[in-house]
Amino acid sequence: MSDFTSNFWSLFVAGVTAVSILACLLLLWFTGKARAMTAHDNTTGHVWDGDLREMNNPLPRWWAWLFVITVVFAVVYLVLYPGMGTYAGRLTWSSQGQHQAELDKGNAEVAPLYARFAAMKPEDVARDTQAMAIGERLYLNNCAQCHGSDARGNKGIPNLTDRDWLHGGAPDKIKETLTQGRMGNMPPMAAAVGGADDVRNVVQYVLSLSGSPHDSVQAALGKSKFSVCAACHGADGKGNTALGAPNLTDDIWLHGYGEAAIAAMINNGKVNQMPAQAGKLTEGQIHVLASYVWGLSNKATP
Repeated sequence: MSDFTSNFWSLFVAGVTAVSILACLLLLWFTGKARAMTAHDNTTGHVWDGDLREMNNPLPRWWAWLFVITVVFAVVYLVLYPGMGTYAGRLTWSSQGQHQAELDKGNAEVAPLYARFAAMKPEDVARDTQAMAIGERLYLNNCAQCHGSDARGNKGIPNLTDRDWLHGGAPDKIKETLTQGRMGNMPPMAAAVGGADDVRNVVQYVLSLSGSPHDSVQAALGKSKFSVCAACHGADGKGNTALGAPNLTDDIWLHGYGEAAIAAMINNGKVNQMPAQAGKLTEGQIHVLASYVWGLSNKATP
């Protein structure tokens, strides 16, 4: 990893760049000074195809000056812009800075529009046709990669069109999730539950909570062991939105359904992350996006 954290490669690139420019100048100077041996008819003596003779004419002045201008341009460019290792250039330009400037310019142009939406309640924004068209575009650009273009999610990715919310489905909670992101952590619980038999019993009890097919005898044995799970999921298994603990009674399975899937969760645990969007989206954009997502599960209509 030292190759990627030291400044060796930065200095190496800067050195190669400087040597290349100097070599071009030396090449131009050398070709201008060197004189080839010529015959009385100004040829070098090289003959191709029997009658094609190489002349010893100097380079056209325009070509030589074009070469010099190119070298001068390269030097000026490297003084003004980054190109010599870690040197930032006199103009301190960067692609990241230009990108941010263009984002700021675009955000400033649409700020009045978002200001109008910001003064509205999320429920009202979700009924505004223009706001929802913007919200849909924001969703497709920033959320659809994980939650899908239809917002129905996938295994391990929540469905945004139902009313099953890990952290709460109120507009302010959705906005909080978008702004700060979420980190879900289900620790491995096999050791706390007991042995392999206890894990299987707890699996049957968890299945019974949602009315899924299960072994009632094993479920009865697993009920007492579920107490270690109740700290997050609640004694009734209905979950806890303050912790992001799923409701185990609604027959909605984020990470897969069935004995094997539930046992894997107990044995191995799971870590999920919803990245924060505050660094990518403005406050106004998050307000509109949160209203759009809220509308997906609340069937908001214009």
